[in-house]
Amino acid sequence: MSPQQDLPRIDRWQLRTRTLVVGRIPLLMGVVNVTPDSFSDGGRFLEPVAAVAQGLRLAAEGADLLDVGGQSTRPGSRPIPAEEELRRVMPVVAALCAQTSVPVSIDTCRAAVAREALAAGAEVLNDVTALGGDPEMVPLAAEGGCGVCAMHMQGTPQTMQQAPRYDDVVEDVLRYLGERRDALIAAGIARPRIALDPGIGFGKTLQHNLALLSHAWRLHDLGCAVLVGHSRKRFIGEVLGDPAADRTAGTIGVAVSLVRQGVQVLRVHDVAAVRQALLLHEASR
Repeated sequence: MSPQQDLPRIDRWQLRTRTLVVGRIPLLMGVVNVTPDSFSDGGRFLEPVAAVAQGLRLAAEGADLLDVGGQSTRPGSRPIPAEEELRRVMPVVAALCAQTSVPVSIDTCRAAVAREALAAGAEVLNDVTALGGDPEMVPLAAEGGCGVCAMHMQGTPQTMQQAPRYDDVVEDVLRYLGERRDALIAAGIARPRIALDPGIGFGKTLQHNLALLSHAWRLHDLGCAVLVGHSRKRFIGEVLGDPAADRTAGTIGVAVSLVRQGVQVLRVHDVAAVRQALLLHEASR
């Protein structure tokens, strides 16, 4: 199979109370970081009022989901207490669920946080540990009937960039995500509710990231929606040879490659710019 022909066509992702259908371009998951230290926009939206305004702006720009997170997972970041994570995210989740029809995703690896977010109306659990970091997360997701995103990460945010190694990064990530998919299905989470994320930048070198991005089409073999979060990440500056460069154009360039490979969901900071670029790419193809 090549990226341009005979792509499997999974065109929807089932959430808790609704189903998102992939249209002319991938679904866009807008990032709402309620943190002081995220790699791209840490501190800008730490206050609930600012975070809610950002979420509503992304919704107005065309986001299909809003992903709210209160724990930074940048390389070297340290965990915060669950109470602090709840304090950061819950006012934002509750306000966005009340003020917009765009479904809300909670970006957390703690079941205690996920439980409160679902009770407030969240539709998706987005977990960088592939629902493996907290033993209560999988039963919660199965009982809650929500959408889930399971991501690959080698190590932890504290250790993941300390000389990551793979025998074959594409094969290794495929194997891991397939195993997590099977475990989630066995636990009662229906396949249409599962999205799988290769974890760009999570325990990967530049070459690992580029290999996964150029072979993203192979993730369709797993039979679930594919979600990729490449937005504004360090590898873009590395490719450009300028770590301080604005990464918006690089984010768009990768998004065009991913849409050509049939990726169903893109997690991005710059919803308007990415959406406009992909609409023009589709119109002129």
